[in-house]
Amino acid sequence: MSWKSPASRRRVLPRTPAGAGQAGGRLVATGAGAALPLAFAPFGLFPLALLSLAALFLCWDCPPREAARRGFLFGVAAFATGTWWLYISVRLVGGTPLPVAWLLLGGLVAIMAVHIAAAGWLVARLRAGSAVAANLLLAPGAWLLAEWLRGWILTGFPWLSIGYGQIDGPLAAWAPVGGVYAVTLVAALFAGCLATLGRGHRRERLAALLIAAVLVLATFTVARQSWVAPAGEPLRVSLVQGAVPQLLKWAPGERRATMDLYRDMTAGLAGDLVVWPEAAVPAPDDLVGGYLDDLRAMARERGFQLLVGILTHDPDTDEYRNSLLALGEVAGAYHKRHLVPFGEFFPVPDAVRRWMRMMNLPYADLARGPRRQEPLVARGVALAPTICYEDAYGAEQLGFLPSAGLLVNVSNDAWFGDTIAPHQHLQMARMRALETGRWMARSTNTGITAFIDERGELRATAPSFQPFVLSGSVQPMAGATPYVRTGNLPVLLVAALAVIVAGARQQGRRRS
Repeated sequence: MSWKSPASRRRVLPRTPAGAGQAGGRLVATGAGAALPLAFAPFGLFPLALLSLAALFLCWDCPPREAARRGFLFGVAAFATGTWWLYISVRLVGGTPLPVAWLLLGGLVAIMAVHIAAAGWLVARLRAGSAVAANLLLAPGAWLLAEWLRGWILTGFPWLSIGYGQIDGPLAAWAPVGGVYAVTLVAALFAGCLATLGRGHRRERLAALLIAAVLVLATFTVARQSWVAPAGEPLRVSLVQGAVPQLLKWAPGERRATMDLYRDMTAGLAGDLVVWPEAAVPAPDDLVGGYLDDLRAMARERGFQLLVGILTHDPDTDEYRNSLLALGEVAGAYHKRHLVPFGEFFPVPDAVRRWMRMMNLPYADLARGPRRQEPLVARGVALAPTICYEDAYGAEQLGFLPSAGLLVNVSNDAWFGDTIAPHQHLQMARMRALETGRWMARSTNTGITAFIDERGELRATAPSFQPFVLSGSVQPMAGATPYVRTGNLPVLLVAALAVIVAGARQQGRRRS
């Protein structure tokens, strides 16, 4: 009678043909990615993000190369269906030639998908049999690191970060603790629990249920915490939405009409603060004559601080900046620091720039504002300003906090037309308010102009695509959330540690 080692006595399961298994896994990954944008505004099916991630994590139980392919397909499907509106701004509004527009859009989608592919490769490479370690340490940690990297590399593109889709769900309670990435990490942990319940042994499923119960309890505990409090009297704020179509905004023949529109909509206002949108004045400050002097006089006469979006010219360097000027009781200026690639600056060689000039395409770069700038002020309240999609980056405003009592964002989403983009952008702005425990006054050209409270809730919105003045009371806040004090670093360290611990454990299992 021969003796067999335990390894040789393992039960051998019938194999599924490799081609069939690969095709099925890729199809599931693609479908899960295509469904992901439904978890975000304006659809708001936030639980779908957990299901989508759980399906992806299950798809990563395969060889590393195949996991990378599935991650790439997931990313392509998610960003193709979730950011298709970029075609509106690049091609229909920006007038970019069709081949160039497709190249830019395809390149962006591919770059975003590569990050997810890298996460899949890493998970599969370090995986060694334990569903708990793979789904509850490796996959959530790798996903979070990939999400952070795509929001940072090449100036970043944080759209469709999982945490934003949870703004109306219970997991949003983690935002003041560790920002949007803390929300993403907890959502990924829940997704890992679902994946383990779907394909795990009895003990692994019990562990997943226990971890899910702990996460639920921790979420309800965190939701009860309060880190900020009202500071002083509310400010009376008016947000002016001119609703000037983007195709007319910079037309020389429309300049005077646009300037008169904003001036006339402001002339009868009163209160503490009036905010115009990004580039509300469609000309640099050195070309508008005494217009700014008239606005300054009006603001002082009416007794409010006026914030005006405008391009400003620095005669010493001959550079132009995207700016927010404070006119009224306290003069000031904020210059945009995080510029939009291929919109406000062009990271291309000189030869390409010369071709763009010959094709009558925009090619000139705006200058970045200094990293450290003083807050703007209204009625003694320090304001933390951001311009356009700077409010898509949580760290952008932390330098103004906790001294600032109010967030102010000005934007121009007319570039994206009547698509899902303005709704996604507003969702990000809501996350910034929740992370910092501050109200936000958000003034846009065509929408969505809004007041957002310190809990990230919408208090009032203006109708889109029509001239409107949205007025209301805004409460300055004091205090600091944990996220304001620490930023993204703790969450990133937790994610990195999860990957390292799980990887070491899995490799130990392989050697044994």
